[in-house]
Amino acid sequence: METTWLHTSFGTFQLTASERGLVSVRLTDIQVPGELLIPKNEHLNHALHQLGEYFEGQRREFDLTLDWIGATDFYQSVWTELQKIPYGQTSTYLAVAQKLGDRKAIRAVGQANKHNPLAIIVPCHRVIAKNGNLQGYFYGLDFKRRLLALENPKSFALQERLF
Repeated sequence: METTWLHTSFGTFQLTASERGLVSVRLTDIQVPGELLIPKNEHLNHALHQLGEYFEGQRREFDLTLDWIGATDFYQSVWTELQKIPYGQTSTYLAVAQKLGDRKAIRAVGQANKHNPLAIIVPCHRVIAKNGNLQGYFYGLDFKRRLLALENPKSFALQERLF
């Protein structure tokens, strides 16, 4: 396993990869040096490049090899479904559960989102409540709103107050 960091306008992300693929992308408050060495792991290099493009608004899809080591089959199926949600769009916990064939699995889908080790790459931020409310994001709802606004500013940007 190798680890590196990516500084973005959203914060600093810690990226970890194995020889098989990218293992995790997590927001961190760890203080890391401003100048980082180029990782030896090709999966990390690809992830750094593609995430950098994403945060600059130049990338809408990721083409990375992922390593979901230790994840249950159900979690993997949820995360695979999340990757099908198009950039700038949202889905609901219910819709994801239905696509997996069990509309009663809404809470289980929420738990899979909560345990998603690959923030941004596996876009659990694109999953909202069926009433349209932002709901449950491990970095907070403001962070979720910022990600959605990056992808679709017309729908998710904060509105100015008129009065």
